[in-house]
Amino acid sequence: MVDLVALMNQPQRDQALLAEAGISLDRALFPLLVGIERFGPIGVVELSDRAGRDYTTVSRQVAKLESLGLIERRPSPADRRIHEAVITDKGRQMTDALDAARQRIAAPILAKWSEEDFSDLVRLMRRFVDDLMDPSGGTDKT
Repeated sequence: MVDLVALMNQPQRDQALLAEAGISLDRALFPLLVGIERFGPIGVVELSDRAGRDYTTVSRQVAKLESLGLIERRPSPADRRIHEAVITDKGRQMTDALDAARQRIAAPILAKWSEEDFSDLVRLMRRFVDDLMDPSGGTDKT
């Protein structure tokens, strides 16, 4: 797991993904944009927790995404003091391009795998994440 995280956190991987997607965006911003698209509407505190970054840094970066027209901030219906980030159509076009680029990059690797191996990977990764998120320590869901 450490090897996977270290590999995925290499700056050159982010640059390669952005280049494959044909996107010009600061590589510190795109994981936040993807997080907003996947988990939004989302407040800055939750986004900073998910990204493992300082709240003040994420707040500045979210403001930059807003200035680029990639997200909007609006008051939370549950608590008007909290402003949630929501992806815009322009932002979604960018995350769609990133998703397509990820698929193009992964396709040659996964083409060597059997359908069963790929299905097992998806199933076991889902189980691993679900068990990590389960406060009771996880249970066997197979």
